[in-house]
Amino acid sequence: MISRERLRKPGWKILGAIFLIAVIMAAVWGTRAAARKMAFFRVRSVEIRGARYLQPNEIVSRLQIDTLASLWDDLEPYRQRVRKHPQVSDVRITRRMPGTLVVTIQENLPVALIQTPAGLLPYDSLGRQLPIDPSRTNLDLPIVASTDPVLLKLVGAIRATEPRVFARIEEVRRTGREEILLTLSRGPEFVGTAGDSAAPNRRTLRVRVPVGLSVERLADIFPVETDLARRQVRVGELDFRYHDQVIARLQ
Repeated sequence: MISRERLRKPGWKILGAIFLIAVIMAAVWGTRAAARKMAFFRVRSVEIRGARYLQPNEIVSRLQIDTLASLWDDLEPYRQRVRKHPQVSDVRITRRMPGTLVVTIQENLPVALIQTPAGLLPYDSLGRQLPIDPSRTNLDLPIVASTDPVLLKLVGAIRATEPRVFARIEEVRRTGREEILLTLSRGPEFVGTAGDSAAPNRRTLRVRVPVGLSVERLADIFPVETDLARRQVRVGELDFRYHDQVIARLQ
């Protein structure tokens, strides 16, 4: 016979807790196993969240859901199938009673268009060509001269950190081993001024940056433009190659 003193010892308490958890888990899994056999919990719909460039039917096709699939089936095989899509960087699948799977995806976002033998194709910041058809999807992206990883990484960082700058980038290319040229559309301060329609170069702004520039520094473009517009000065180029300075070259 086990004495009360022995039952009070920590070891018996731990064993009792483990036993209780085991009983609860057995009940849960027994209930889940029974629920899997019920037609009430059959998967009848799939909800796709987070898709921006991916077509929902591509995700549904990847899931390969059987007509007899239950909401209580293991979701990991579904997740792995979707995760293998080159456009997907991460995926989470949850259940919504009584018969809906909710698939939340995170896409590898395109950051640039690059000229290839097949035409302009989208690439992400890691230099991967993405399976997005530009003829079917409106891709308002800058054109990058090559698959240079330095250029693509820079454009990706600008998209993530300075979206206002990214929205204005038209072209990116190297002009030297340690120098990059960004061609931006003009800011609203300069739109509609005399002579814009006659000279295409007046509708763009060149921005020279060194390789390795902190993307946050590009936010300095906006106060510089505002100041120059206030003084009615037409600038053709901004140069960020000098430490803590922005050099404005006039047209």
